[in-house]
Amino acid sequence: MNNTRTIRRLAAMPLLFCALSMPVFAQSGGDSPYLDTADFAADPAAHVFDGKIHVYCTRDWASPITDHTDGNHYDMREYSHFTVDPLGSEVVRTDSILLLEQVPWAARQLWACDVARKEDRYYLYFPAKDRAGVFRIGVATSECPEGPFIADPEPMAGTYSIDPAVFEDCGAFYLCFGGLQGGQLQNYRNNKPLKKGRIPAAGRPALCARIARLSDDMRSLAEAPRPVVVLDAQGKPLKAEDPHRFFEAAWLHKHGDIYYFSYSTGTTHTICYATGDNPYGPFTYRGIVLTPVVGWTTHHSICEFGGRWYLFFHDAALSGGVSSLRSTKYCELVHNPDGTIATIQGK
Repeated sequence: MNNTRTIRRLAAMPLLFCALSMPVFAQSGGDSPYLDTADFAADPAAHVFDGKIHVYCTRDWASPITDHTDGNHYDMREYSHFTVDPLGSEVVRTDSILLLEQVPWAARQLWACDVARKEDRYYLYFPAKDRAGVFRIGVATSECPEGPFIADPEPMAGTYSIDPAVFEDCGAFYLCFGGLQGGQLQNYRNNKPLKKGRIPAAGRPALCARIARLSDDMRSLAEAPRPVVVLDAQGKPLKAEDPHRFFEAAWLHKHGDIYYFSYSTGTTHTICYATGDNPYGPFTYRGIVLTPVVGWTTHHSICEFGGRWYLFFHDAALSGGVSSLRSTKYCELVHNPDGTIATIQGK
């Protein structure tokens, strides 16, 4: 049963009150407002459905697991949903929209998810480790954006790794996914598992996120996943040692005629972005969206509402820097006339 509560009222202030009244070329996210200060929520995926912003998050908790190997201490067991009304007068949180024990094939670790709507149904895409300890991506459905969601009995065929993100373009839906180290992307080449996973050595092209068009049923892939290649200014793929290479947390959005692929660099703790002319890429690296935040992980989403663009992200400031106890916040994101994005300071 879902647990729904109103978190706070914003006294009819503008929707995201860190929004600025004119374009700028540098912003601060350190003092941006949180969705909730009483309970933890991370890995926000924000979308606009029916005139409201809906945000889907993992729910962090004080897990007894202390082994940090491959992110074992990120031991999330359920997803939460937030709704912000158009005037910003209240934020409503609904917990337990999908629980680990409700997924027949999953053993542990419900990491970052995303949701898409097609016609009158909502599809929640999520990663979890199966009983062999391998991350797969599953799908759950609901007739309501706040759930509850019912998981399919098996993971999606042909999927692997973590951080699914859904992008709709001209009526087609695309699933982007992948994450290094604990996300297990290094264990695959050409969509096939390796006997022993490996991250490319310095000087070699970096591993890329994956993307595939979804089938009409939204429950399967219509094609084999392709690499989302990020190029440098000379048109060559970013190298494995490049501080701006992809690590996890892929996200796609479109502004004007430009497609933006944004992602976390993981070990260098920034959100970067690259631009292209179609959802598959290749994309050319352009810069940093968000500088490092408090905590090890950085994960984001981007959406448009009321003619403005917003960045949702998390940090671990409210937990005193405990990286597995994170809170979601938000601020305005600015696209500059030249197609670049104004960098936001994370702290």
